[in-house]
Amino acid sequence: MFTRYAVTFSYLSAFIVAEIVYAVLPGRDQNAVVSWASTSAHNLGHDPAGCMVASAFVTTGSLLAWPFLIALAMFGANKLLGNWRLAVTCAAGHIIGTLVSEGIVAYRVAQGALPVTGNYLTDVGPSYIVVAAIAVGLLHGRNIIRIAAAGDLLLLTFAGHIFAGLSQLQVSAVGHLTALATGAALSTLLLARKRGKAATVQRNALPAWYTRPDDQLLN
Repeated sequence: MFTRYAVTFSYLSAFIVAEIVYAVLPGRDQNAVVSWASTSAHNLGHDPAGCMVASAFVTTGSLLAWPFLIALAMFGANKLLGNWRLAVTCAAGHIIGTLVSEGIVAYRVAQGALPVTGNYLTDVGPSYIVVAAIAVGLLHGRNIIRIAAAGDLLLLTFAGHIFAGLSQLQVSAVGHLTALATGAALSTLLLARKRGKAATVQRNALPAWYTRPDDQLLN
């Protein structure tokens, strides 16, 4: 059970531990952690790897809801993709969602369309990872997996307002849309390659004397 869902169990466990540690910290230390972990344009320019990793385990709100939301999206996606494909898909959603959204902010600040404070926006949380996993369940899942992914997306959309401000190119909205598209595109590519390899292996496993129906027609 654990091996099959190793990525989901590992990430969920690490996230819960990080939440507990964050919750017991004094308020000033919590602010310091968020400031360090935030994938703001400023932090990405100074410590891109550190803040990119840390931001996936730090959140400032809905501490009790996030483990449920993570589990609802990732277990189904894990079943569909397997471990390494899920890890690649979710990491890509998190990284690309962050770079696109914060890149737009940095560009707008440089053009004078936003104040310099735009480079220091707070941007933390697991939501880009969750949204990438949701895309997998929606596109490739059936029955309970697709229902769970759809329910997760509805909760994040109407309770979490993850797409609010999209027309104004708000960081959160742009990042979530990008992560959703990344999860959909990458998982589709990875699954197509998986099926192609499986078909090749199956063909190669046929005995030499076996002739496929289409080969007979060609002869």
